[in-house]
Amino acid sequence: MSTILEGLKKGLIMLFSFDREVYSIAFFSLKVSITATIISVIIAFPISMFLALKDFPGKKVVISLVNLGMSLPPTVVGLWVSLLLWRSGPLGILKLIYTPTAIIIAQTVIATPIVLSLTTAAFQQLDKKLKWQIMSLGATPLQLMYLMVREARYSLMAAVMAGFGGAISEVGASMMVGGNIEGYTRVLTTAIVLETSKGNFDTALALSIILMVLSYLATFWLTLIQQRRY
Repeated sequence: MSTILEGLKKGLIMLFSFDREVYSIAFFSLKVSITATIISVIIAFPISMFLALKDFPGKKVVISLVNLGMSLPPTVVGLWVSLLLWRSGPLGILKLIYTPTAIIIAQTVIATPIVLSLTTAAFQQLDKKLKWQIMSLGATPLQLMYLMVREARYSLMAAVMAGFGGAISEVGASMMVGGNIEGYTRVLTTAIVLETSKGNFDTALALSIILMVLSYLATFWLTLIQQRRY
C-alpha cells in the first residue's frame, strides 16, 4: 500500500513540477499515437465505406478477417514489422528500425484493424436507402462520403477513440521496433516496463498515472467532438 501511495505522490509531483524528461516522453507518446491514429483513419474510412456499401462475392469472409484484426496481438505485429524493417529485411534499406517512424508503423498496424472494423459496422448500420437518396440528388462521390460520415459521426468517433486507445496503450510492438532508446524512441508504456524491471515501482506507478491522465484528456477531447450537436 505504501508503494502505491508513494507512486501516486510521485506521479502528482512529476505532473505539476513539469519534469522535463517525463513531459518529453509524454509528448512523444502523444505525437506517435496521434500520428498512428490519423493514418489509420485515413486508411480505414474509405475501405470501410466500400465494404459497407458494396456487395461482392466473399464480402462476409473479408469482413470477418477485418474483425479478426481487432484481436491482433501487438507482439506479433512487432515481430513482423521488425522483420520487415530489419537491416537484412525487405525494407532494411530505409533504415527505419529503432526509430520513431518504426513505432508509428507498428501502432498504425495495430490501430487500423480496430478503426476499420468499427467504422465498417457504423456504416453498415445506416439505412441502405440513404445512399441512393443522396446519389439521386446528384451528389459526387466525395459529397456522398462526407454525408455518410456525418450521418454516422457518433459511431465513427467511437471507432477513432478505440483506435487511439489501442495505439497509446500498446507496449510490445513499440519495444520491439523502437528499442526503448532514451530521448529518442522511449514512450510512456515502454518507460513503465523499464522502471518496473528495475524495481522502481514508484516511478512506474507515477508514469502510469501520467499515461492514464493523457489518455483520458485525449479521449475527453474526442468525446466533446463526438457529442457536439450540429
